Amino acid sequence: MQPENQRQNPPLSIPPRKQAPVGGVRPQPNQAAANIVRSQIDAIYDKPAEEHAAASQSDDEPQSVYDRTHDEQQHQVTSSAWKRYHSSWQNYYQQYYERYYVGQVYQAKQELEANAKTAPQQPKAALTQEEAVQDLKTELRGKVQTHAEKVRKSRHFMPAMAAVAVMLVFMFLQYNRVLFANVEAYITPGNIDPQNLIIDPNAAVEVGPDPKLIIPKINVNVPIVWDAVASDQNSLNKAMNDGAAWFNIPGANAMPGEIGNSVYSAHSSNDWLDQSKYKFAFARLEQIKEGDSIYINYNSKRYVYTVTHTKVVLPTDVAALTDPIDKPILTLITCVPLGTADKRLLVFADQVSPDPTAATKSADVAGTQAAAAMPRNSPSFLERIFGGN
Repeated sequence: MQPENQRQNPPLSIPPRKQAPVGGVRPQPNQAAANIVRSQIDAIYDKPAEEHAAASQSDDEPQSVYDRTHDEQQHQVTSSAWKRYHSSWQNYYQQYYERYYVGQVYQAKQELEANAKTAPQQPKAALTQEEAVQDLKTELRGKVQTHAEKVRKSRHFMPAMAAVAVMLVFMFLQYNRVLFANVEAYITPGNIDPQNLIIDPNAAVEVGPDPKLIIPKINVNVPIVWDAVASDQNSLNKAMNDGAAWFNIPGANAMPGEIGNSVYSAHSSNDWLDQSKYKFAFARLEQIKEGDSIYINYNSKRYVYTVTHTKVVLPTDVAALTDPIDKPILTLITCVPLGTADKRLLVFADQVSPDPTAATKSADVAGTQAAAAMPRNSPSFLERIFGGN
């Protein structure tokens, strides 16, 4: 026998939980079902938190924005996912406001069109011709000023202006004689010298001993230079700077009053640098027509010629001056077109006074030489630089 105090107390038995009666009726005990429920609850609470969270998330349920863009392990934002998230919202707001404003514009347009249909049409006041012209001038002036302002602000403006200035200077140096010759031809009729007005061309009048060539129609009254060498262009130019040069070549070396061709050449234009008051003597020779009168004072006697025809030839067509003839005639030469030396204008005239039948045969003149070309204007700017006559 064991002592009293050493005796082991028997285990206490826990009675099963009893449910309170409902409606006064006690349910039938189902201990096995209760034990199953208790085991399931204990299993739920005994699982790790991660497994419980994973179990609570269904495979079919979409993840939240937070779960998609965050890393729970490192507690930081996934940059690529966040950028896609941010871009999606930006696109959404952009498309939203675009639709909103387009809708507002469309609505305003509809309202304006509706008002235009319902509002009474106001008749426009008719513009006078002066008002219309003024409006057009104002509009054109505005457009020109706008474009000019854009051009001036362009970085190409100054180089372009410099190039234009250089080109204008070059054009002036090369072709200034064209400008000045045409101006001279235009103003010459208003500067007619009274001594060139001849009342009766056939009247016997006393004239001075100085040899002169006079053409009243084009206001020409120039001295005649006899000592030019026909084969030397420099000699001819020097003589033409002092008046009209006698172009004495074999077959065309007659003097006034002699049977044959008496040929005279003068400038129609020259460069502005050339110092000569006769450089535009024949600027208007192209205006001479058949029947016009030409006069030459020679040995104190006036010889009268009447123009028969004109002809334009190449500078080298010297043979046009040497056709055989049996009467006294006169031929004038100058360069054409005006301001150039491309071709030569020939003006032919027959002597009518004194009596041409009393003319004597021309004698050989010392110094007569053949020429390869007719006289010409002075060299142009380019010809002075690079050479050539």
